[in-house]
Amino acid sequence: MTRRQLIDEHNLDTLYGGGPLTWETARTAVGEALPKAETAVFLGTVRPDGRPHSAGVGALWLEEDLYVVTGPDTRKSRNLAENPHCTLSVRTAVGDIIFEGTASRVTDAQTLEAVAAAYREGGWPVHVEGEAFAAAYSAQSAGPPPWFLHRLHYTRAFGVASREPFGATRWTFAD
Repeated sequence: MTRRQLIDEHNLDTLYGGGPLTWETARTAVGEALPKAETAVFLGTVRPDGRPHSAGVGALWLEEDLYVVTGPDTRKSRNLAENPHCTLSVRTAVGDIIFEGTASRVTDAQTLEAVAAAYREGGWPVHVEGEAFAAAYSAQSAGPPPWFLHRLHYTRAFGVASREPFGATRWTFAD
């Protein structure tokens, strides 16, 4: 698990004067929104033929890392196996936060256990089986267990505030 180094914060709100949305505000909002089941989260992936794909997912924010769980036979999982570039969009109390980066499958036991524990704290009774997750239930579209865990290594994020003082910002992070 890593702590991202912010290297650039660029104000995108040059029209309305809302000013930049700070990374601290966005980071706190994402932490409060995830892993609540009612939080709208969408994973954007790329199909092998180049067409986009978007799917609602349950995501977790843990020590500034983003995690998503996918069924191995789902379109999103197959897309990530072919092309790891993706986006993750999160609806928070302050506005929409969109992360860009690459996803990689997590198979190490220590991270799997830490993320499973965090999901359990959020209400999903998941456990680790081998290099994947299993539970009595998951999303209807996930298929049966096991389910793969992916970490999103984000290098850029965008925030568009939906409340005062509004604002829109792009953040860039060191690799």
